[in-house]
Amino acid sequence: MNTTEAKLAALRAALTTAPEYAEIIPFFIAIQEYLQGRELETGITATVAASPKERNQSGLPLLSPTELQVDRQQARQFLAGLVAVIKANSREPVDGMDKLAAALAADQLDPAPLFRAILERQRPPLDEAAARLEVPSPLIEFLCEIPLRTMLELFAKPFGAGDVDGWQEGFCPICGSRAGMAELAGDEGKRYLACSACSFKWPFSRLQCPYCGCEEPDKLSYFTVDDGPVRVDTCKGCSRYIKTRDSRKGDAAVPLEVSDALTMHLDLMASREGFERGK
Repeated sequence: MNTTEAKLAALRAALTTAPEYAEIIPFFIAIQEYLQGRELETGITATVAASPKERNQSGLPLLSPTELQVDRQQARQFLAGLVAVIKANSREPVDGMDKLAAALAADQLDPAPLFRAILERQRPPLDEAAARLEVPSPLIEFLCEIPLRTMLELFAKPFGAGDVDGWQEGFCPICGSRAGMAELAGDEGKRYLACSACSFKWPFSRLQCPYCGCEEPDKLSYFTVDDGPVRVDTCKGCSRYIKTRDSRKGDAAVPLEVSDALTMHLDLMASREGFERGK
């Protein structure tokens, strides 16, 4: 079972196990169904000569944004299909979708700098494209993140934690993106961070904020709302949080991206407490 199939299986199962999310799960299912069988059609590729250990020894992730290669026509076609899926499966009309569809059809949107901007965490290229097309910037970001993540997951799949021995950073050793979630696994509950972009997991200190590096016990805490496997780890040093799944309690086979989508109530609670997501 590949990554897309695993996500689909988990989302379909969640229709029964997480009825509180029944209204939004079909939207995520529709996106994964579009991706299924098209994982190699995003128009994005990358080739690097170095090994993770070689790059990581210099404090650098394996992949640099400049190494992304984008087939403009294929990427536009992929995004256009994605726009159609989002329009057809959104519960309410999404502002800007028609303009995005028209821009892609007329070749008025170059995806390459947008993919690189997301990987570099640079907002100006996204904001400039949004202003020019008169669409919301978060919409462009959401749309472009989907094919980029699909490509990066394939890129990261051959690598394991053993390829990045000694990596102590809070950002991904493969693509340089921030951690999206954490996971506790194994009998001793070893902590792993999971990349928000390529889903690669790497070991990280149990008592340390992955975003600011804070290790002061009085500034690090967590909360949960039930007996489920997902909790929220917070840091008062930087006012950020990361959701953590204790896979010893269950859901170990569920992709973390799905666990993330099905625990949005925890994000709302963290926001109300004054914490920002550290992505």
